[in-house]
This record gives sequence, C-alpha cells and structure tokens, in this order.
Amino acid sequence: MAVDILAIGAHMGDEIAWGIALAAQKRLGHRIGLLHLTPGEKGHKNLSPVDYERQKRQEAPQCAAILGAEYWALDYRDGELPIDDEIKFQICDVIREAQPKLIITHWPGSMHKDHTATAKNLPDAIFYAGLPAFHRKLPHHWCGKYLHGENWEDHHDYVPELYLEVLQEDVDLYERAMLAYALFRGGVSPFPYLDYYKSMTRTRGMEVGLPLAVTMAIPESQRRRRVQSLLQ
Repeated sequence: MAVDILAIGAHMGDEIAWGIALAAQKRLGHRIGLLHLTPGEKGHKNLSPVDYERQKRQEAPQCAAILGAEYWALDYRDGELPIDDEIKFQICDVIREAQPKLIITHWPGSMHKDHTATAKNLPDAIFYAGLPAFHRKLPHHWCGKYLHGENWEDHHDYVPELYLEVLQEDVDLYERAMLAYALFRGGVSPFPYLDYYKSMTRTRGMEVGLPLAVTMAIPESQRRRRVQSLLQ
C-alpha cells in the first residue's frame, strides 16, 4: 500500500481541495493515497450524525477508488479533533504504512478548527514516523516534505507559492470522483464546491500564464534551499 503522495484531510470530503492535484499526479504515474481523520458527520441539515457518518463511510472509499487512490480513515469526531500525541501517533502509523515521499494537508489558517488541528498535528506525526527510536508496529519512514493545499475554508494568511499545471482530463476525473459524495451533488450544502474549485483552476492558471493550475503553500520549514548557483 505504499504511495508517493499522501493527502491528509480532517474530514471525508476534504479531498475536494486537492483532488485535482492528485488526479494530475496519478496521470503522471504517481501512486496517491487519502487519509481522513474524521467522517465529517455533523454537517448534514437533515441526517443525524450517525446516519450521515454511515453514508460518508460508504462514499469516501468510492471517491478514492475513482481517483485510483489508496485509502485510510481514523475514527475521530467531527468538530472534536484534538491536538495531542494520541492522534499524532495514529497519523505516524499511517505514514509508516503508506511510506509517502510527499504529504499534502490543510493550511493552518482556517475557519474550521479541525483543519487547523490537522495541520498542527502533522509536523510531530512526521517526526514520530521518521525516528527509529519510536517503536511502533511498522518500521520508521521519513517523509520530510509536505505542502498545504488551497481550500476555501483555509484562507487566513494563505499565500499561493507553488503553481501546479493541470489538464482538463485531471479536472474531469476529479469531478467524477467528488460526485461520489452527496455533499458535492448539491443535496447537503448550498455552497457550489465543484464550481468553485473548477473555476479556481482557470484563475490560478491565468496568474502564471497556464491554461489551468492549482496552488499549494509551502511550510516555513520547507523554504530553505541549498544551491551552488543563484541561477539554479
């Protein structure tokens, strides 16, 4: 179940934010994976959290299968995601199993506390996954590179720094995958998620002279580069 890129979202459905990027990487031959920390079960106006969780636990694997992604899910509660060692070690265990070269997750400046908690748990989870001295069921795995995807809920101080060119076929695959969720078919929220993210690819592309693009923010710890020439 090893992957090249592991996307970690607070809720089932948060892959709406970076699914186009994952589809593009899948097209390029990279192995992708999704980790959800909660079902996101409290966001339905009609269904109870129990019923909506049941629905989302059916939808999330379907979405992953359409994207061609490996799939993991933890059992935390929507709106109650902690920042502590228990969850950090659970994320660590998935990192050791998935063995990614790159992780994508939320930008910490979010209106949603679970998104912020996910971003803040990740650095220690990476640290725990990479150190042999932390004895877990699986061998250590170091993944020192991670990025923050662009999410409409995570825009406090978000600055797009990395622009990834994507193709229309990536957007089309993404749309098919996201429609596995009732949330993105319009039956749960009036927010036009798919229209927003598809339109954003055009906007971000125009900013850098591309037909279509998606953006990522680079964590401060990842900004140092070693070069032998300023022309590199």
